[in-house]
Amino acid sequence: MNPRPERLFIEGEAGALEAIVEETEVAGSSYAIICHPHPLFGGTMDNKVVTTVARALHETGIPTVRFNFRGVGASAGVFDQGVGETADADAVASWGGARWPGRTLVIAGFSFGAYVALRLVQQRAARHLITIAPAIQLFAESGMAVPRVPWLVVQGDADEVVDSAAVISWVNGLEPKPRLVVLPGVGHFFHGRLRELRDAVVDAIRSG
Repeated sequence: MNPRPERLFIEGEAGALEAIVEETEVAGSSYAIICHPHPLFGGTMDNKVVTTVARALHETGIPTVRFNFRGVGASAGVFDQGVGETADADAVASWGGARWPGRTLVIAGFSFGAYVALRLVQQRAARHLITIAPAIQLFAESGMAVPRVPWLVVQGDADEVVDSAAVISWVNGLEPKPRLVVLPGVGHFFHGRLRELRDAVVDAIRSG
């Protein structure tokens, strides 16, 4: 049984960020931050995809920090088109580095949060990058470099929010190519299919 979740605030560029830290029983060599979906469309750190990714990481011995972007929940500030949100994620990653000194960073994100995760890995070394149903319209226009880290992309082929065919085409055109897991019949929020998402994350961490 893992220790109880710890609710706290982490100081960010725009003010305090609401966060939940979950430790693991066994000390590993990494820690993870997880970025939630779009703040203007109901995305929070309590999203079930975000919490599923956290549970998967805990299975592999990686403690996690889930947090609300600026302007979400009790976090200070207002939505900033991904730019400020990347600064938020960077602040959380720095906090985690102080909490778990010497450990490598795992960066994960879902939908809009995947976009923020990719932005963050442009400026921070990471052990793994995990992007779930990435907001391809933001990725495709970003011109960001392909990160040279182990990278997992999980995409449902029945996604009603993100164009799954565009995600698959985009991933197949990258070099180095990320590890792509396409789940048949799965929508954007992985209704009824969270176990498969968890398994994909666990497998990628353990094999990578």
